[in-house]
Amino acid sequence: FFNKEGDFNNLTAAAYHKKTHLLVTGFASGVFHLHELPDFNLIHSLSISDQRIASISINCTGDWIAFGCSGLGQLLVWEWQSESYVLKQQGHFNSMVSLAYSPDGQYIVTGGEDGKVKVWNTSSSFCFVTFTEHNSGVTAVTFTSTGYVVLSASLDGTVRAFDLHRYRNFRTFTSPRPSQFSCLAVDSSGEIVAAGSQDSFEIFIWSMQSGRLLDVLAGHEGPISSLSFNPMKCVLASASWDKTVKLWDMLDSWRTKETLIINSDVLIVAFRPDGKELAVAALNGQITFWDHENAVQTGSIEGRHDLQMGRKELDKITAKQAAKGKSFTTLCYSADGQSILAGGLSKFVCIYNVKEQILMKKFEISCNHSLDAMEVFCVSKEMKDFFYSELVVNLLNHFQISLLGDMSYRHFKPEIRVTCVRFCPTGRSWAATTTEGLLLYSLDSGLIFDPFELDIDVTPSNIHKTLRQKEYTTAIVMAFKLNEKKLIQEVIEAVPSSEVDVVCSSLPDLYVEKLLEFLASAFETSCHLEFYLIWAQKLLMLHGQKLKTR
Repeated sequence: FFNKEGDFNNLTAAAYHKKTHLLVTGFASGVFHLHELPDFNLIHSLSISDQRIASISINCTGDWIAFGCSGLGQLLVWEWQSESYVLKQQGHFNSMVSLAYSPDGQYIVTGGEDGKVKVWNTSSSFCFVTFTEHNSGVTAVTFTSTGYVVLSASLDGTVRAFDLHRYRNFRTFTSPRPSQFSCLAVDSSGEIVAAGSQDSFEIFIWSMQSGRLLDVLAGHEGPISSLSFNPMKCVLASASWDKTVKLWDMLDSWRTKETLIINSDVLIVAFRPDGKELAVAALNGQITFWDHENAVQTGSIEGRHDLQMGRKELDKITAKQAAKGKSFTTLCYSADGQSILAGGLSKFVCIYNVKEQILMKKFEISCNHSLDAMEVFCVSKEMKDFFYSELVVNLLNHFQISLLGDMSYRHFKPEIRVTCVRFCPTGRSWAATTTEGLLLYSLDSGLIFDPFELDIDVTPSNIHKTLRQKEYTTAIVMAFKLNEKKLIQEVIEAVPSSEVDVVCSSLPDLYVEKLLEFLASAFETSCHLEFYLIWAQKLLMLHGQKLKTR
């Protein structure tokens, strides 16, 4: 049928729903058609992207159609009867470079090489706002201490401030001469914004309030690779490829500074959350720790072997040899300051104990073998074939060596790498931007709906009805079956304190443990302390012995 139309060459995806006789077809131009078979009646067609539609899926009832466009990283769910979107999400269509957590840990902001700044909700994993004002790749992003302002630095020579109340770009900071900004930092008050340049070797300081340039800090003799403000004082640490870390006092008009000499080019610098220690990662693969008050080195970690580089498909040297020139490119302290996260051009993120200076755990961020540099050892047959073909090419070109990893190849594999790691201020999770996307690792399993022995009668309306009839024990059991935290809290707080004793004695053993677990979490957040303590006391008085024997 499509061949008649002359469209068949552009058909890239199709799906058929048997019950409703729906045929959905997607094309290279980003258009999809909806036909009813067997007569091929066109129900409607719509353009949803300017890239090819890579995959289509229809849900079991045939109401919703999901589309994936791999070129731009789009995911769309379309309800065809009402002709409306159920879900619309798009990632960065180039690699993510930087990320930052909001102070409460609820949001993450990411910046990518596509020039976009995206803000994500950590509980739903959805992006809810995208800022597209930058004209070039974003190199660094950060939140201010209030959590309502996002800052981003870019290679287009601007640092922009975005307001998360009205979703607008309300400040744009620029330098007198155009500079490519490679790093960004904002002080704990949110008043002073600093950005480092990779071409003029200077650090620019602006006022957030007025948007004016306050100062230009010169002194480094190489590109500025990283900036970090001390969380407790107004001291800025700047790292550079000139093998130094400089400390600048923002409150002193002379900007008095201390210079720490490092053995190698400095790539990243990070303050401990209490501001008393400074971690520095250099090109030689070492992480060094400094007491910056006294300019004394307090420890070091030799991390190159822990990075465990992979061997690329076209590498002529082993992974072990290649690893000699590799180092950590991103560092971050945990919220308690006792451990440090480090990542770089490999598939591992390492977590070290700072005091003991030992590796505690290594996270493998991907097992995806369609990415390059995943294997430590290459399969010899592939290498052999490659060398023979390379030899032939070299002979034909009179020993002119062809460029390896040439972008004009029809296919090239993205290389596995970790561009940025950040610890959540709550200390319960950490995130990394990688070739695989934005990854979140958490101590809390984020199950929102986790029912327990659920049957058809257990609904929120039935639970409220049982409560009104004052059948408190039944209501609590039903609420735990549904396992919705808000509902459990509502039911328990509806029980009069005089009835707590009776309810506790009639509660089945299985739900006693569940209720105790709930109480433990409620103590940390609830203001009804005495009420919950009564519950805990009665439960343990009545069921303590049984729990002990179990």
